[in-house]
Amino acid sequence: MPTTSFIVPCYNEEDNIERFYLSFAESFNSSPFDWQLIFIDDGSTDGTWKHIEALCHTHDEVEGMQLTRNFGKEAAIWAGLNNTRADIIGIIDADLQQPPSDAMQMCKILVENPEYDCVAAFQKSRLEHGPLKNIKHAFYGIFSKLSGLDALQNASDFRVFRQNVADAILQLPESFRFSKGIFAWIGFNTCPYPYTAADRQAGQSKWSIVGLTKYAIDGMLAFSVTPLRLATVLGLVAAVCAVVYFLIVLVQTLIHGVDVPGYATLISVVLLLGGAQLICMGIMGEYLARTYLQGKQRPIYLVKTAIRSDSPQEPSTN
Repeated sequence: MPTTSFIVPCYNEEDNIERFYLSFAESFNSSPFDWQLIFIDDGSTDGTWKHIEALCHTHDEVEGMQLTRNFGKEAAIWAGLNNTRADIIGIIDADLQQPPSDAMQMCKILVENPEYDCVAAFQKSRLEHGPLKNIKHAFYGIFSKLSGLDALQNASDFRVFRQNVADAILQLPESFRFSKGIFAWIGFNTCPYPYTAADRQAGQSKWSIVGLTKYAIDGMLAFSVTPLRLATVLGLVAAVCAVVYFLIVLVQTLIHGVDVPGYATLISVVLLLGGAQLICMGIMGEYLARTYLQGKQRPIYLVKTAIRSDSPQEPSTN
């Protein structure tokens, strides 16, 4: 019987924990899989951990890990990967927008098709509209072009994969993690799985337009040096424009003499070149800051409490 272990990152999901467990158990109890859930409480400020703790003490197939603060979903996923081993490993959100019934079908696809190493879910219909949808749609195209990686359109972190995929991911201990890019970078044969996201059962989404935009920028900078090359191109274009403008001014001066009313043009050129320089310095600063933070080699997460097999474990770091 294949073993399955699902990582469930949680942040302020106290109203969804028990609902999620009941829905997941309903789907997997009738399946041929020996399953386990690992809830990762990513520094929640509500009663999320109390609900996880209660499940751990009443169900042997549930484990829990409480991080010391909110390190972000990527760190929570990394924590889960560092603390599980199974034939099939999955990542699923606790808000029930990613149906456990689909997770079970994805596991079946992986078992029945040994040529696949991973099954990645993508949303065939979007629930959100307006700017949020446009940001997500535009991101994947830009990311693929800048990084040279084949990122699945509308993909989420909702996926299942074999242990060898998890082992490959664990070889990438970078601080600025972007799981969609990491899964694309490591390769492996991936089967796309279309699904329809359900309505959130309780609470509100933790993502905003600003948060998603920052996440997208972090992802692109983590997997591409193209912005640095664009900065170089921008500098070259600005330099060429400056030389051309200098020649134009020189010719005009030789033919018509000195023309004093060139103040507006001069200021425009200075602002153009100054803006180009600041943009280039800003791009280089973003990469330098990431190099500086990575060089500190701080752990990606810190564990406050871990419950395995109904017993609290010593806090750990990674």
